[in-house]
Amino acid sequence: MNRFEQLRDFVMGLEADFKKFYEKGNKAAGTRVRKAMQDLKKLAQEIRVEIQEKKNQM
Repeated sequence: MNRFEQLRDFVMGLEADFKKFYEKGNKAAGTRVRKAMQDLKKLAQEIRVEIQEKKNQM
């Protein structure tokens, strides 16, 4: 469950930059969101691998 909390906290931390980009047109916030999305992709892949490893051990 720790991974879920990590994922949730990561996504919730992006809210301010999403609002700045979409509501105010702040380009720097858009750059931060794009970088964060790449980091999210990496985190998701790590979680996928971890789940597959645990599943294979069962």
